[in-house]
This record gives sequence, structure tokens and C-alpha cells, in this order.
Amino acid sequence: MKYFLRKIGLLLFALLVAITLNFFIPRLMPGDPARELIDRMQGIPPESMESIRIAFGLDTKDALIVQYGKYLLNLLKGDLGISLSRFPTPVKDVLKIAIPWTLGLMGLATILSFFIGTILGIGAAWSRNKRWATLTVGTFIFIRSFPYFWLGLLFIYFFAFRMQVFPIGNAYSIYVQRGGWDFILSVLYHGFLPAATITVSSLGGWILTMRNNMINVLAEDYITVALAKGLPLRRIKNLYAAKNAILPSITSFAMSLGFVVGGGLLTEMVFAYPGVGLMLWQAVQAKDYAMMQAIFLFISIAVLIANFIADIAILLLDPRVRDGGR
Repeated sequence: MKYFLRKIGLLLFALLVAITLNFFIPRLMPGDPARELIDRMQGIPPESMESIRIAFGLDTKDALIVQYGKYLLNLLKGDLGISLSRFPTPVKDVLKIAIPWTLGLMGLATILSFFIGTILGIGAAWSRNKRWATLTVGTFIFIRSFPYFWLGLLFIYFFAFRMQVFPIGNAYSIYVQRGGWDFILSVLYHGFLPAATITVSSLGGWILTMRNNMINVLAEDYITVALAKGLPLRRIKNLYAAKNAILPSITSFAMSLGFVVGGGLLTEMVFAYPGVGLMLWQAVQAKDYAMMQAIFLFISIAVLIANFIADIAILLLDPRVRDGGR
């Protein structure tokens, strides 16, 4: 119970630090969002400068601590400000459109990559003296050395441009009405190449991590004792070795899931996928401070929550943690 309460306290403290940094860092950056909007949109009179600053939550008449208090209050209300690049649409309305696409693409690809890589890593460690194990690890480590965007461009060239098996970009066909099975199939069809890019690129890391962890566990004395007792090899492999070897990977998996909210920036750019990563790039290009601030905040919260869930999972899987937390 003390372990759980301590983790809750650390989560809340880290969340407060992330929110505080998210408030102060944009205000230390050079530039004026209100001036950017007026310069870009010819129809807005300069007299509206102060009103625009208030709309963006940048009212410089108040002391910084007062602005910080207003910022916290707005967060509790769910008010993330107004998007500069999509003025006057609220940031939360813009994120509602992008986040489901990113969670669907990046989330599914990350989960698939973790489970496939973990299974292959277990097999590669258990059969490490066989040729297929060495070939599998070497192949996916070689693929992992390629940047995401390069592999994505390669997939587009061969499977979309030359062979024309898959579409070049976008999340779904513009000719399909949203809702229904036709729309779902179109989303899966358009999302296959970007998901394959993320999955294939990430496999090497999961395979190598699980393989190394598994080899270290297999060298432990209790594995030797289990083999000497004549326990079934399948039980030793899955229950004794793999269960303990996977513990370090859970934290890495949680970190990866946390960063899913940020989206695969380069992957979404290459495939013109309407996720958070593409939106972040557009926000940077347009100097949309409110949008960048909201996306960074969501990434921070997602990583913190994912780490907290990983800590709870390790607490349940590893009795040593429970004993140490008492």
C-alpha cells in the first residue's frame, strides 16, 4: 500500500512540474502569437492586439503568478486556449479530431511491435545457437538502423507507387462516407503501410532487448535447478524465464505507449496521416503556441500515466517489489 501511495504522490508531483514547465517555457520563447496572427490575417486591425492576447491567455497586464493561476483554472475547466493556425477554433476541438487517428495508428502498431518482438526475442534467446535465431536478430537490427521516414518512403515507392497495392497517403478514401464497414475497411487499407513502417522499424529493439534479458535470466541458478529437476522445458521457458525477463521491457513498453500521443511525427508527415504528429509539425510551422503547448502537455501526461501503469504492472508481476514496498 505504501508503494502504491508513493507512486501516486510522485505522479502528482511530476504532473505539476510538467504543467508548470508547459506554462513558463512558451512565455520565455521569442515572438508574439497575437502579432503573428495579425501579420498573417490581413483583415484583423492592430487595435485588436490586446483582445487577441486575452483570447490566447497572454494578458501581460497581470503578474506572471496570476497568469499561472488562470492557466491552472482553465486546465481544470478543460480550456486549452485558441488555436492560432485554426483561429478561432479552440485547441481541444482540434485535438479531438487528431488524437483518435494517432491512438489508432501508433497505439496498434506499438502494441503489435512489442508483442511480436517479445515473442521473437524469447525464441531467439531460447534457441540462440540456431541459425534462424541469429538471422532473425541480425535482420531486424539492420532494419532498425533505417530512419522511420526512409523506410516509409521505401514502402510508398514499392507498394504504392510501383505496385499500386496500397494508397500513397491520407487516412481514408474521400469517396467513402464516414461510418459503416466501407469506412472501416478504407481506414485499415490506408493505415496498413504507416502501421507496417512503425511495426517493422521497432521490432529490432524489442527483439534485442528481450533476447538479452532472457539470456541473462537463463544463466540464473534457479533455471539450472529447474532443469535439474526435470521440469517441462515449456514451463521453464514461459513461466520461469520469460516472465522474469519481460519485466524490464514493461517499462520501455509503457514509455512507448506514452509517446504514442505525440504521434509518429515523420511517419505521419510522410503518409500525410492526420494525427497529432502531423498537427504538431503544422503548429510549429505556424508558430501556434497554444497548440504546441497542448500537445506537449498531453504527451507529458500520457508518459506519466503510462509509467504509473507500468509500475503497477511490475508490482503485480514481481513479488520482490511488493516486499520492498512494505
